[in-house]
Amino acid sequence: MEGNRRITKGREDLLAKIRDFTCSLVRNLSEGRSLAVFIDKFRNYCTNPDANCYCSSDLPKGQEILSVKRECNVRRIDVLLRVLLIVQQLLQENRHGSKRDIYYMHPSVFSDQSVVDQAINDICILLQCSRHNLNVVSVGNGLVMGWLRFLEAERKFDCMNFPSNVHPIPVHVDEVKDIVSVAKYILVVEKESVFQRLANDRFCNANRCIVITGRGYPDIPTRRFLRLLLEKLCLPIYCLVDCDPYGFDILTTYCFGSMQMAYDAKFLRVPEIRWLGAFPSDFEKYGLPQQCLLPLTAEDKRRTETMLLRCYLQREVPQWRLELESMLQRGVKFEIEALSVHSLSFLSEQYIPSKIQGGLHI
Repeated sequence: MEGNRRITKGREDLLAKIRDFTCSLVRNLSEGRSLAVFIDKFRNYCTNPDANCYCSSDLPKGQEILSVKRECNVRRIDVLLRVLLIVQQLLQENRHGSKRDIYYMHPSVFSDQSVVDQAINDICILLQCSRHNLNVVSVGNGLVMGWLRFLEAERKFDCMNFPSNVHPIPVHVDEVKDIVSVAKYILVVEKESVFQRLANDRFCNANRCIVITGRGYPDIPTRRFLRLLLEKLCLPIYCLVDCDPYGFDILTTYCFGSMQMAYDAKFLRVPEIRWLGAFPSDFEKYGLPQQCLLPLTAEDKRRTETMLLRCYLQREVPQWRLELESMLQRGVKFEIEALSVHSLSFLSEQYIPSKIQGGLHI
């Protein structure tokens, strides 16, 4: 990412890197040396909040050596080389394919989608590039509406005339250009149900903003698109998630990136994002009845305790950590939709506007 890690983007450059890599493997074998693959290790957090760690750096945190001498590595190397061959073909033909497409090219060998996902991540690290540079694309899940206009591959997306109309977030974010907006802020919501509630209430007509949802855990196009909007528009970004461990984890994915793609976190994370809610204290503040609360399950508690150990919470957002501790101490959770107990439009007409206007975010 930074320092000596050069990001490769051109197809010819990537194809040259693939040739160099495969030639080095063949050369080692022809010279009687054991086949081994060296993969840099990345992480965006550790689980020792008191440690003087370097997780905030985008540099590698060590190296993993895959060797055919180790039986547990043989299959991983086999899968890596098979996926690399498919990626090479995609680049040579300048075509795009999904991770699922790749899986179905050798389903009996791959056996599970996660095996392909790991191979693609390994290849990105080896070639020092992002997934989209390999012509491997995600099936887009994200949605956007609001005061925004842009071009994608010469197709015009004009949300400004009808700001409450819903549009899919482009899959090929690198082809998005000519972004124009008169919005005052960007609101990210965890769930499609909340997004549709805001669309039905014509929230963007009454509030000059852009609203985005990743429909749960955000995919790569959604995170890249949000990052692009931040870079081009320099607007404040607020995030609204359920008051539960999964909502908090989705919030941190937007802010800090995911561990699985820590090698690409610099291009996916949005550290400027502000947590708008829902907070554990919102239950009392907004007078939600007891029936709106759900007890934390054993899995919820385990997940929360694990998240509390993430070093970036203590180092960068200690107030977030305090709220997470509060949820664990209370032993309860609730969904954003619980606010509808007051009125169907309470979320769009009172909760969100009052929080943003009053600076009630962290």
